[in-house]
Amino acid sequence: MKKRLICGGIFAAVLGIEIIIALFVHDRFVRPYLGDVLAVVCVYFFARIFLPKKPKILSPFVTGFAFLVELVQLTNLSEKVPAVLSIIIGGTFDLKDLLCYLAGGVICFFIDLKFFGK
Repeated sequence: MKKRLICGGIFAAVLGIEIIIALFVHDRFVRPYLGDVLAVVCVYFFARIFLPKKPKILSPFVTGFAFLVELVQLTNLSEKVPAVLSIIIGGTFDLKDLLCYLAGGVICFFIDLKFFGK
């Protein structure tokens, strides 16, 4: 229970940072790159709320999910779904986004090893 609360708190904090970045930061680094890295970390801690023990290595699954969402952008699906889903899916594919997701996945991998790998 304690791990779930900690993960929930971290998820809420990272989500708050992501919202602040989306609403108030309009630059060429923090929003496009750091925001993508934090998006993976945010999804990771959300998943950790429900999976505090298993699988021990969750980060590759979360990173794969982020890659899948980015690859869906190649299909122009965001034009065919409701606006809320198109925000989640995004509009344009960018290879740099995959690198940012990978960086976020690596951060989550080390979190897994340090705190959940026992």
